[in-house]
Amino acid sequence: MRKLTANSVLQLKIASLMQVAPKLTAPDYHDYIQLEKLIKDKTHQSSQGLAGAIPQTLSLEKWIKTERAIALEGVLDNIGANGTKVAGAGRGLVIASPSKSNPDYFYTWTRDSALTFRTIIDDFLFGNKALQPHIENYIYSQAILQTVSNPSGSLLPNGAGLGEPKFNADGSRYNGNWGRPQRDGPPLRAISLIQYSNYLISQEQKERVKREIWPIISNDLNYVGQYWNATTFDLWEEVSGASFFTTQSQYRALIEGSTLAKSLNLSCPACSQAPQILCLLNSYWNGAYYTANFITSTAGQPTGRVGIDANTILGPIMAFDPNASCNSPTLQPCHPKSLANFKAVVDTFRTLYPINEGIPVGKGIALGRYPEDTYFGGNPWYLIVHGAAEFLYDVALSWSRQGQITITSTSLPFFKDLYPSAKIGTYSKSHPTYHALAKAVHAYADSFIEVSKKYTPSNGMQAEQFLRISPGTPTSAANLTWSFASFISMTHRRDGHLPASWVPTGRNAPVLPQICTPSDGSFIGTFAPATEAGAPNIKIPCLTTVRFMVDAPTYYGENVFITGSTPTLGNWDVSKAYPLLSSNYTAERPLWWADVLLEFEEGFKGGEVRYKYARQQDCGQDWIVEQDERVVTVPGCKVGGSGVVDVVVEEVFNGDGGTPGGC
Repeated sequence: MRKLTANSVLQLKIASLMQVAPKLTAPDYHDYIQLEKLIKDKTHQSSQGLAGAIPQTLSLEKWIKTERAIALEGVLDNIGANGTKVAGAGRGLVIASPSKSNPDYFYTWTRDSALTFRTIIDDFLFGNKALQPHIENYIYSQAILQTVSNPSGSLLPNGAGLGEPKFNADGSRYNGNWGRPQRDGPPLRAISLIQYSNYLISQEQKERVKREIWPIISNDLNYVGQYWNATTFDLWEEVSGASFFTTQSQYRALIEGSTLAKSLNLSCPACSQAPQILCLLNSYWNGAYYTANFITSTAGQPTGRVGIDANTILGPIMAFDPNASCNSPTLQPCHPKSLANFKAVVDTFRTLYPINEGIPVGKGIALGRYPEDTYFGGNPWYLIVHGAAEFLYDVALSWSRQGQITITSTSLPFFKDLYPSAKIGTYSKSHPTYHALAKAVHAYADSFIEVSKKYTPSNGMQAEQFLRISPGTPTSAANLTWSFASFISMTHRRDGHLPASWVPTGRNAPVLPQICTPSDGSFIGTFAPATEAGAPNIKIPCLTTVRFMVDAPTYYGENVFITGSTPTLGNWDVSKAYPLLSSNYTAERPLWWADVLLEFEEGFKGGEVRYKYARQQDCGQDWIVEQDERVVTVPGCKVGGSGVVDVVVEEVFNGDGGTPGGC
């Protein structure tokens, strides 16, 4: 799932809720709930799940029905505080996986949690009312999590801490080196909470939304408005720059946030940034596909990427609105460019993975993140296979709502893979070509689920990945929450369950501005703890900012920290040391750095801060800590900080280098 570090400045390139959920179709929801209960009883008897419960001979329909119940139980088992596989997890916190080693995913990620609860809220709205306590716990957990000071910053004064990607399972700060900040978490959390807020408003609970949930959403929207044009680590936590998936999430969050604010008789100043974010979103198209990232740093990951990446499939399904035009600049799944991009991504993996050998064009295959991927060997991911299927179901749903299919020169190659006689033109529902294409796309989507079925073990437990070579054995993190959640989300679209519309129509329909310019940084958000939802009433700290820079050659897996005499630096406790970033590390200059906001008691007039640099070696080896203390003299702190770096320190690590542990 994960790895590494950083931050730098990039000059970027530039709903309402359904009042009544649709009646459920196949599989019948009563049967689904009963099957879920049966599986829950059985899985609690064995931590390994239902060994031998799903024979491969089951039809696709029956397999989906059975696997969906297993997937929901898999999700709930990974949510604290009562999840059976995540003892010690905090209330309402989604743990990525019960796996604690090779890899260790026993943490809560803001992004993964938001995507998971988007699915849970969907399931709730489509009839599973038993899920509401989990949603309420999620609200409580996120209100608190927003206030946890972390290496990305804090909620106060500037919201920077909202960009922290992950926390310990109990909700405390994760202090290790990581790819931070990640700016997709706040918009995704806002989208999920807006979805639930709209439901509560429909139940005449507007005042509760305004009092308890809007403050959480408002923090996230203000974060988006202030930081959308700053660099971010991507969906896969490996490259720093601008990310298609993040940009699409940010745009949707601000549009939905504006709508919710109006319904609450509130304002959303941050939402004014939406048009320029839409400009950025449309700039990822390179004439053949969506370039996934504008990369400024790969932080130790493979270079030379061509830009093809599954995040450009997952983005449109996150932004799916069945009522939006296929030409909408929101880049819906049915957009001609999105269809062309889908073909480009799928074609890349068709010849890359040995297990795809012999599968013809127009049939589903195993898909991974991007062609240059080497993580755990660079394998297919279950959630991406599910995402491809959901993308295609979304396309079919959009066509059905709009009553026609339009083929352009851009999308024609996609259509020809499924229907060789396809030609440029518009085909209404009364035309035979419409029905041939709709049937072909649905069959194409089903064929991706056949891939998931083939490589899911008989107990239904889906890991993060499965091997690219036969027999496609599951690998990496077991029982991955995101894999389960993506399966459930996909089945809702397959069953025709439509999400609430969010794209404005008529005079308010999205239009690209005539001039697209990067933000000038003039929007500054305001942030406050959501105390009515359970957050502690934290105060604005008194801060002094020091930029620490140290040259320290390291091996892959080794990290550099700073430990010292202030609470921010861990008060000499190396386990609480402050992680430095490797985003500017090169062979010519092995630089580790961070802008550290040193926190003091209000009224601190300035003085000496003592510190040392420390190497954290891999494989559980001992830390290497400098022997001699260093000293930096800092000016007096300012309540809320100054917004600028007060002191710059440039140094060289004084001590032995580390040695790889070989684990």
